[in-house]
Amino acid sequence: MKTDVRHASHPEAVRAYDTETLRRHFLVESVFESGDIRLTYSHYDRMVIGGAMPAGSALALTAPEAIGQETFLAERELGALNIGGAGRIVVDGKVYELSRYDCLYIGKGAADIRLESEDAGNPAKFYLVSTPAHATHPTVLLKREEVRHLTPGDTETSNKRSIYQYVHPEVCQSCQLTMGLTMLEPGNVWNTMPAHTHDRRMEAYLYFDIDPAQRVFHFMGEPQQTRHMVVANEQAVISPPWSIHSGAGTRNYSFIWAMAGDNKSFTDMDHIAISDLR
Repeated sequence: MKTDVRHASHPEAVRAYDTETLRRHFLVESVFESGDIRLTYSHYDRMVIGGAMPAGSALALTAPEAIGQETFLAERELGALNIGGAGRIVVDGKVYELSRYDCLYIGKGAADIRLESEDAGNPAKFYLVSTPAHATHPTVLLKREEVRHLTPGDTETSNKRSIYQYVHPEVCQSCQLTMGLTMLEPGNVWNTMPAHTHDRRMEAYLYFDIDPAQRVFHFMGEPQQTRHMVVANEQAVISPPWSIHSGAGTRNYSFIWAMAGDNKSFTDMDHIAISDLR
């Protein structure tokens, strides 16, 4: 298991970042590695994101040094959303089967977590998001067809999409983690435009279902000091609380969003008028 630690950046410092520096601080270029777990520990709200891609034997989720606990979920909760082949997660001996687009919420205190693929030739890809937790909520298997489904946007503004809310107060209780999936329909490329910030919560994005020849332009930064990063398939972005977060692709794509902070209100946004962006 490999763990990378990312420290917080002041917005005034980010104004001076060149492309390489911006990517080093905010882009996770390699989320999945066959037969391993890769984690990125962010000092924004202590969120951990990562990928587990079992190939053969099961992968055990242990606590890295950055967490400072004997077990990974001693003082944390976890969401694991599968974007690969069928797999399973064993939580303290109980088996949960996850097909593509299934998500497992695991509550604080679970001690033994093992991740497996049903077929090593078509491995599961578990995208992991973990946040600090103050209480224990039940572990819940969440299937895409059963969670809260929204269909905002339209083709005139190129942002018709489906939003699936998995770890959300109306679907599954958590301490502070919220997590879901957005899928843009063919011919649509924009997400979250007009842009917004929510200074009370940080966010992370995993972009996927992107053709190898295509890219997503992820926009970030202060509203009057915007920046962008070019993102490829299965790469993740750490979005600070003070930053806008919006994206446009060279064709449609999907992404997993996850938030942590002072509240779990999906609609808690400070909207920025398009005409005010710089």
